[in-house]
This record gives sequence, structure tokens and C-alpha cells, in this order.
Amino acid sequence: MLQVCLNGARSRAECSQLPVTAEELAVAAREAVAAGAEDVHLHPKDRAGHDTLEATAVAAAVSAVRAAVPGIPIGVTTGAWATADPYARAAQVRAWTVLPDHASVNWHEDGATDVAAALLDRGIGIEAGIYSGTPAAQRFLDWPGSRRVLRVLAEITEATPHDAFHAAVGLLDELESVAAPILMHGEDTAAWPILQLAASRRLDARIGLEDVLHLPDGTPAAGNAALIRAARQIVQDTHRAAASGAFPLPHVNGHPPSCRSSDE
Repeated sequence: MLQVCLNGARSRAECSQLPVTAEELAVAAREAVAAGAEDVHLHPKDRAGHDTLEATAVAAAVSAVRAAVPGIPIGVTTGAWATADPYARAAQVRAWTVLPDHASVNWHEDGATDVAAALLDRGIGIEAGIYSGTPAAQRFLDWPGSRRVLRVLAEITEATPHDAFHAAVGLLDELESVAAPILMHGEDTAAWPILQLAASRRLDARIGLEDVLHLPDGTPAAGNAALIRAARQIVQDTHRAAASGAFPLPHVNGHPPSCRSSDE
């Protein structure tokens, strides 16, 4: 499964083409699904462009995207940067009027189990976010509800492809006993090598402007659909290479993230 992560906690200052409004998210989701995305992850924004878990914003974003891509699962964030107090986050989940199909919960954050309980009570699937380099994996495995999640997100936060690759292998070892599907992804210059590693392990993966603003060759991505098309090609190439016993890491030239269009 290839998920598109449409916007993340980024702002328009980082990426002028970032989808922020419900209408923009709907257009971006439609284009990404047409390019091959099978699942959508998004961050609802307030009028100032900041992430929010407020019911009206969640309802607007989820409703617009669901209408644009009927039948495609839609997920949202519950990150602590949107609402710092964990009890307030859980209360916001319980107040949602339009429910996403799933929501991510970061297990290194305080109150993860409270937020997860609120999601389960509402019948919302949980993506358990396990950041590399944190005690999140053990915290999640110690949680009595760990077998009730929709999937586990193996989130590789190391900045360089070399460090990210080794962190990913280590995190997968920690998650060896997990019964749920694992979706693995990286960030910025490490996003593409980690996507290829996920493909080689037959794991779910994701790509989108939340994770990376450039294509594998370092050129700025025109949008989420371009990233999905590149990811699809990498997955296909990796599966062919794996069938022949080869696993070359993709070339990443180290260009800094950028989201300028090619004609800027």
C-alpha cells in the first residue's frame, strides 16, 4: 500500500504549493490517487495555516477529501504540536463530528494511550507512530491495546540516508513481534532510500509533501502527484531488482528540500 501524506505540519513559507484549505486538500488528494496513492494522510489546518484538531476543521478537511476520492481511506494527525495537552487532544477526538477512517498517534508523546483510547471508542483506526531513536517501540508493545491498531508507522527520523537506513533496520527488529501491517517512511533526503527499503521488505510506504519536497534526483517536486508517480516507479523497480537478488540504493544527491516550481 502506498499512502500519500499531503501536507504535514509544514507551512506555505516552506512550500508555496502546499495544500492547506479543505478545497486544496481535495484537489491534491484527487491528483495523488489518480497517480497511484491508495490511502490519504492529512493535517487539518486553521485559518492561520497551523495544524489543528478542532472539530470544524477536521470535518471540513475530511469531508472535502472524501468527496474527492470516494472509497479511499482518509487519516489525520493527532500530533502534540497541534494541541499540547494530551487530555485536551483526547477530548477533541471525542468531539469530532465527521470521523476519519484512521488517525496517527505518536507513541513517544505524553498521553498517547489516552488519545488512542478515544480513537478506539469512536471506531477510528489507529496508526501507531513509532519514531526511531525514541523509546516509543517498547511503550507501544507494552500497551495492552497494541494488537488493536490498524497499522504501525515505522517513522525514521535520521537525516542522512546512511543513518536512516541503519535506524530503519534496527527499528524493524524492535517491531518484529508486531502483528499489524507496518508502514515505513523517512524524511527529506532519507525519504527515497527508506521508501525503497520498505519496498524491498514488502512493507507499506508513504510519500508526499509532508515527508519530502524533492524528487529522487533532487529536483523540486511539482506536488504530491509527482512524488507518488516517482514512488510507484521506485516500488516497481525495487520489486524487479529483488526478484533478481539485487538491492541498489537510489542515488540521492543531497539537494536541500525545495518546493519551487520548475518555472520559478
